[in-house]
Amino acid sequence: MNVHSPLFKLQYAAANISHFYVDSVDDQKMVEDGIRGMLEKLDPHSTYSTPKEVKQMNEPLQGNFEGIGVQFNMVEDTLLVIQTISGGPSEKRGILAGDRIVSVNDTAIAGVKMPRDEIMRRLRGPKGTHVLVGVVRRDISDTLRFDIVRDKIPVKSIDATYMLRKGVGYIRIGSFGATTPDEFVESLKKLKKQGMKSLVLDLQENGGGYLQAAVEVASELLQEDALIVYTEGRNVPRNEYKAKGRGLFEKGKLIVLVDSYTASAAEIVSGAIQDHDRGIVVGRRTFGKGLVQRPIDLPDGSMIRLTIAHYYTPSGRCIQKPYEKGKQKDYAEDMLHRLKSGELMSADSVHFADSLKFYTLKDHRVVYGGGGIMPDEFVPLDTTKYSRFYRQLSAKSLIINASLHYIDNHRKELMQQYPVFADFNKTFEIPQSMIDDILAEAEKQKLTPKDDAELEQTLPVLRLQLKALVARDLWGLDEYFSIINETNDVVLRALGLL
Repeated sequence: MNVHSPLFKLQYAAANISHFYVDSVDDQKMVEDGIRGMLEKLDPHSTYSTPKEVKQMNEPLQGNFEGIGVQFNMVEDTLLVIQTISGGPSEKRGILAGDRIVSVNDTAIAGVKMPRDEIMRRLRGPKGTHVLVGVVRRDISDTLRFDIVRDKIPVKSIDATYMLRKGVGYIRIGSFGATTPDEFVESLKKLKKQGMKSLVLDLQENGGGYLQAAVEVASELLQEDALIVYTEGRNVPRNEYKAKGRGLFEKGKLIVLVDSYTASAAEIVSGAIQDHDRGIVVGRRTFGKGLVQRPIDLPDGSMIRLTIAHYYTPSGRCIQKPYEKGKQKDYAEDMLHRLKSGELMSADSVHFADSLKFYTLKDHRVVYGGGGIMPDEFVPLDTTKYSRFYRQLSAKSLIINASLHYIDNHRKELMQQYPVFADFNKTFEIPQSMIDDILAEAEKQKLTPKDDAELEQTLPVLRLQLKALVARDLWGLDEYFSIINETNDVVLRALGLL
């Protein structure tokens, strides 16, 4: 190796630190810190991940992990099963919603303040391995024991699919993973059978994921050979991604919902729909992540995600918002800047340079690049909707805990009284006793509304959120969103436009 090369300099420095430094040095950590230091001086999205972080990061995107297949919440230091995954190992062995898992392989996990990730680590494990769980079930005095054989558990990336109104379908995509295109096709088919003529595609809070998944989703909405996105970088030639044709929803009214946390792959879909004048984008300016990372696997299972290119919408807009190399803190605080500048309340406070002006491909409308996707229809953030008192109740988990307690005590009678969701949605009201319990617990924790007006402002939102949570635990996320969306300003604006 050339002794004058920068690489030799780095190795020489590391060798001397390891050999001569006054205290013992962890060579592995020193190398990891060195890699992180190099990447931090580049852009905000080039990162280093340890082998453990790589595994945790990939599981949701790959669309499965290996475990026992339960959705759960922690209630007063006890794991409460909300639902079993349909067809999963726990359901097959007879675990029920409402069960409390108190031990795993004869180690207590209830009442011992065990961290949530440690509990998950004990429940998860390779497919085909056995785990013995101890379960406490309402009305049964003995602890039940179940020998469960772990298996692959599917992770859904689509949060909700339902008919928003007659003829109007609604699909909310939480992230773009390996299974998203198949899930999306399934959702479209289901809604078409129910008479969908128009579609509201909700990408609010969708942080992105796989580029290819975004391309395949957009393919279902655009005509054959329509350009969806292209990537280009210093050492990476232009690479175009086009719609394959025979899309399930190439025609029909389409509205895409976005907000400040809509990023990356979700911005690719939004940008393509907007540039082709295929549909209307509604909400607030998206995050602005248009950097393409290449994963570089290192021998020990760790990984560098290195930015190699930008992505561009069909009209040629770069989605990436501006950043200064090495100034990660400023970049991370962009949402705070948007709030302070008034951008989230008024579209007029966003100013783009003329050099960032582009035109849509069909109707030649003006659109701007260089900082996310600006919606066609701006919906201001309603900062008055959630009172300070409501945010405190939520932050201290008083709302979620109250709903879990209520479901735990009334699941059987609720299922008998409301065999179908439509009846529940129409007639169920949160009992006053539940509200009183939350307010009493809040007082115990020294949380109080500043006056009667704040309490009056809090109660309707609190009742709605509780009802949605009860519906989620009895049925699922489709029902949760069908309740909560009735007060979502962005969803309501979409309905108004349709």
